[in-house]
Amino acid sequence: MDAAFRALADPTRRLLLDRLRERDGQTLGELCERLEMARQSATQHLDVLVAAGLVTVVRRGRQRLHYLNPVPIHEIERRWIAEFDRPRLQALSAIRNQAEEYAMTDTPASVPDYVYVTYIRASAEQVWRALTDADLTARYWGHANVSDWQPGSSWEHRRVDGSEKVDVVGRVLKAEPPTRLVITFEDRPDAATPRDPSVVEFLVEPHQDIVRLTVTHENLPDREMLAGISRGWPAVLANLKSLLETGDVLPQAPWDMSPAHA
Repeated sequence: MDAAFRALADPTRRLLLDRLRERDGQTLGELCERLEMARQSATQHLDVLVAAGLVTVVRRGRQRLHYLNPVPIHEIERRWIAEFDRPRLQALSAIRNQAEEYAMTDTPASVPDYVYVTYIRASAEQVWRALTDADLTARYWGHANVSDWQPGSSWEHRRVDGSEKVDVVGRVLKAEPPTRLVITFEDRPDAATPRDPSVVEFLVEPHQDIVRLTVTHENLPDREMLAGISRGWPAVLANLKSLLETGDVLPQAPWDMSPAHA
């Protein structure tokens, strides 16, 4: 948390975060052009933000794409703000959000639409099991993810309220336990207007006694789904982290990640 505070103390670095909040997934050149900043200076500031966990870099070919990672800011909010004045701040935030307008930018199909990174005190094998075990996903997600998790196999996102209704279906594109899982998110066959599937990648990178888990969700069809998963993935992954580190989930409602409700 100290590194995040030091990184946020610099106004230039805060401006870089603002620009990524407006449009995620920018290259170094795009950030320099928008800020009229020398590449060397921008690189130094971005390195600080990356080291603090506030920015995540995703490589696509020869490009380095920069994404805002809100996890350290959420930790600051939870420790220093949430316990003191949450109701008033939530009311102010709701008023502000109603006055803001958001627009999605057109990006190439190969560019990830959403990237989220979290750090979990667990082994790669434990994280992999949490991602693929139906009973564990039922605990932290509120849905059981059911599959044999072999490339080419189908998977289902089943409710655990007794109805066993399937909210999401998809295919396993790649499975490399315990480090990489790539799946599609698809509308159910009975959906009124089926859309092209989006693609989710889970990348598990172990380091000593912690794991860096990166979730990349791309090929999103519209702004509505982007807004939904931007709320959904942090909730799901916070619950996963809590379950693996404490043995229990957070006191919050299960999140529906289906394309129609995300």
